[in-house]
Amino acid sequence: MSISALELRMPAAEDVHVSEDTLSVELSDGRTISAPLAWYPRLLHGSPRERRNWRLIGRGQGIHWESLDEDISVEGLLAGRASGESQGSLKKWLKARRPGPKRRTSMGRRTKRPT
Repeated sequence: MSISALELRMPAAEDVHVSEDTLSVELSDGRTISAPLAWYPRLLHGSPRERRNWRLIGRGQGIHWESLDEDISVEGLLAGRASGESQGSLKKWLKARRPGPKRRTSMGRRTKRPT
């Protein structure tokens, strides 16, 4: 008697929706998987425009947000894995996103203060 190995195929992401509190991903096998946005702090702190600016990577095996420097894999979503980013890394990223204080130039226009 021969035993054949099961072929497990990871479904691909086909569409992505991000609300104020949830990340939902439509998969190629007909399922939609959702996770709390709190699992992905960069998405949580992103603007609605930044959250909408995603693209599929690896033939749908992952999702990338360029302006948020965030990548989430379908495998990680299915396994229930939240972001593994450290608090220190997140704090550094958040600090870099804050606009600097503004000052007046000699011409009366406002510019960012050099850091």
